[in-house]
Amino acid sequence: MNLITRTAELAKFCSEAARFEYVTVDTEFLRETTYWPILCLIQMATRDEAVIVDPMANGIDLAPFFELMDNSRVVKVFHAARQDIEIFVKLNGAVPHPIFDTQIAASVNGHGDSISYDNLVQSIVGERLDKSSRFTDWSVRPLSEKQLRYALADVTHLREVYEHLRDELKSNGRSDWMRGEAEILESIETYLVKPEDAWRKLKLKANKPLDLAAAKALAAWRERKAQETDQPRRRVLKDDAVNELAIQRPTKPDQFERLRAVPRGFGRSASGTEIADLMKQVMQIPPEDLPKLPDRRRGPSPKGAVGDLLRVLLKAVADQEGVAARIIATSDDIDEIVLNDDADVAALRGWRRKIFGEKALAIKHGKIGLAATRKGIVEVPVASAD
Repeated sequence: MNLITRTAELAKFCSEAARFEYVTVDTEFLRETTYWPILCLIQMATRDEAVIVDPMANGIDLAPFFELMDNSRVVKVFHAARQDIEIFVKLNGAVPHPIFDTQIAASVNGHGDSISYDNLVQSIVGERLDKSSRFTDWSVRPLSEKQLRYALADVTHLREVYEHLRDELKSNGRSDWMRGEAEILESIETYLVKPEDAWRKLKLKANKPLDLAAAKALAAWRERKAQETDQPRRRVLKDDAVNELAIQRPTKPDQFERLRAVPRGFGRSASGTEIADLMKQVMQIPPEDLPKLPDRRRGPSPKGAVGDLLRVLLKAVADQEGVAARIIATSDDIDEIVLNDDADVAALRGWRRKIFGEKALAIKHGKIGLAATRKGIVEVPVASAD
């Protein structure tokens, strides 16, 4: 088992890996009790060699690894890459490139939506992986032989999976589909969490502009606090507490005691004091400066007949293309298309627009219809009223 614990060993492997077309990459990390993931292992494999790097080893410098990740001549192959890349962005401030994500490639090639690595290996390689070490504590040293074998399997089988999917993309004529996905993965904006945008991840219950202003301020406060103290968001403040605080907007310690979503005495804590001050600031925002609630009454309802037709179209296109419907468009995408022809959604960009978005807009405006045939759902032209 090739376990790298010294910088010189890492530099030697990375120098040799730079000669190959691609390198497969995976990580093991912990995040249960922290905001930022703790990197515990890095696994890599070329066609000739597979190694495990211990980033927790005393004195090791990961600079050679990050240099390899930045080498544009070597494709970096991941499966479900986002969490791995988020770690690298935090440690190195840059996104590896170019990237090939086998989970995305599998979806594009019709292997199913968000397929797991072990299922993909079983489907393509014909091997069944031992996943019994998946939830072990990767920060504890020494690592067992079983853990190391498990970790190494995540990059050794990935070589065959990558080559199969790469060739399949070419034969299906869908390499350009992957390029569009890679652009998202390789954008550093994908991994930077801005506190002012944290409210977008909440299922808000705001009914008034002041509720929304308070929720935005609270979500940003929680995000900054979680980042500064390296705690999960839920440990700082749970989502239901953010919603309740946004609606009730307590400004005095005793007002917190009437809330169900915060613990007793919270209003007298340092965090309670900060939130009370924050709510005072929110309540002083002039009415004309308050954020507007999303307008969900523009045009036809997303849950009405037009939305239903677009969902039927989506299923028909997915069946025709042999891919999971979700990779073409989400339910939220369809809702936005019903409301806005120029909606900023993936379904109206790139290859998705070509195979689905244009047809969706044509149906919305009565230019084409749908018909059920023995061969399935097909599009039919609509006769002009003229």
